[in-house]
Amino acid sequence: MRYLPKSPADREAMLKAIGLRSVDDLFAPIPAEYRLNRDLKIPRQMAESEIVDFFRERSRENGEGYTSFLGAGAYAHYRPVIIDSLISRGEFLTAYTPYQAEISQGTLQSIFEFQSMICELTGMEVANASMYDGSTAAAEAVMMAVRLTGRRSVVVARSLHPEYREVLATYATHQGMPLTIAGFGDDGRLNLEELEKSITAETGCVLIQSPNFFGTIEDVASIAEIAHKNGAMLVVSIAEAVSLGIVEPPRELKIYVRSHSLLFSSLATRRAGKARDQPSNDSRDTPQVRVFR
Repeated sequence: MRYLPKSPADREAMLKAIGLRSVDDLFAPIPAEYRLNRDLKIPRQMAESEIVDFFRERSRENGEGYTSFLGAGAYAHYRPVIIDSLISRGEFLTAYTPYQAEISQGTLQSIFEFQSMICELTGMEVANASMYDGSTAAAEAVMMAVRLTGRRSVVVARSLHPEYREVLATYATHQGMPLTIAGFGDDGRLNLEELEKSITAETGCVLIQSPNFFGTIEDVASIAEIAHKNGAMLVVSIAEAVSLGIVEPPRELKIYVRSHSLLFSSLATRRAGKARDQPSNDSRDTPQVRVFR
């Protein structure tokens, strides 16, 4: 069915009204050599199953059997199919924001369950919800550390997601927080010698990401030792919270503030480092700022 169906009589009337004899006369100003007088050479339409098979074949061309750690904060996870059904139930979903508690019990319940899971995963006593995204959560964590220490400057690892660094720079411009960037080595990890030289008596905290932008796990214990011996706090941004299922969380290192974002959202709905106009009802996509006691 055409969007605007017209009968042959309608077409003739329209052409007569503009003084033309045929539709071809409309294209007369275009030189003949630039007109396409045949159908486009494109494949026929495909069924959904065929499209899925097509892209599976294309994905095999990307190096099947290898694992990529270069997700820059966006990683493919196994998502049980039951998740979408569970989060659509009334116990966990309310078609309203959490600002009016009496009619948003589903959202509040999902947030409570999410916070409880984060505490179990990280070994922390308290987890809050929520900031807008991982980048703003990291900036808020840095400002918290600056307030607690009374020091104004911040050392930031260059291996932190560049969009996080851009957001932090925006915050710092109007907060009077000087930022110093510490580079990384050939192994993709923060250069510890450069880090130590970057810290001064005015450094309030060191901000790193682990796994970092390159997917490399930082030597958090050594970084924490350098930061703490100089009186600075350590802020760890964890964009890949699922990594805590196999990587020991740095809870024993007296890391005071940590932020992470994104859990089981699909890659198609990922918003790593991107601000949102409204918070999501899906608590799996909720960034956090948390304090170690």
